[in-house]
Amino acid sequence: MTALRKHKYTVEEYLEEDAKSEVRLEYWDGEIFDMSGVDPDHDQIESNLNLYLRLKLQGKRCRTFLANTRIKVPTLPPYRYGDISALCGEPQYEKIGGVRTLINPALIIEVLSESTEAYDRGLKFTHYKSIPSFCEYLMVSQYEPHVTHLVKQADGNWIHYEYNELDAVVKLASLDCELTLREIYEEVAFGPSHPHLRSLE
Repeated sequence: MTALRKHKYTVEEYLEEDAKSEVRLEYWDGEIFDMSGVDPDHDQIESNLNLYLRLKLQGKRCRTFLANTRIKVPTLPPYRYGDISALCGEPQYEKIGGVRTLINPALIIEVLSESTEAYDRGLKFTHYKSIPSFCEYLMVSQYEPHVTHLVKQADGNWIHYEYNELDAVVKLASLDCELTLREIYEEVAFGPSHPHLRSLE
């Protein structure tokens, strides 16, 4: 995630920039951030998540959305981009800056990188919680088999799970399906560039 030139942008200026941009741009506190240019492992993990979720949701009234889908975040306007989002039922949209923006995701997934991990775990999650339908959050490391899973309870509190083994099963309550870490990390090899990590071989 890289900030564009130092200039205090208005929301209106951001919407104009985002509408004509070929890459994903996010806005926060007057700055515009370029969210494109992910690592190949990051891309592979996103592809795996989308593939396996789509396979497991076949025949259900559920849908996954890729990283270019805008998500309305009430306390962090105008919108954010999750790496993957999903819901069961009818998707609902609101037009923001002339573009349809998803307002009712149940699940949001972020694939973590060095530049975004602190933000995804902290402030971004805090603001995601302002989405009324949002009830499940996955944060997936791209550097080692590790998934953080947060699930909203009826009383509004969030239960925290951690998964570190390839055969571990993540039960997605919002979609009524399961993913294994082996599926999430398929074709991702943690090799010489990360010598402290074990290989998936």
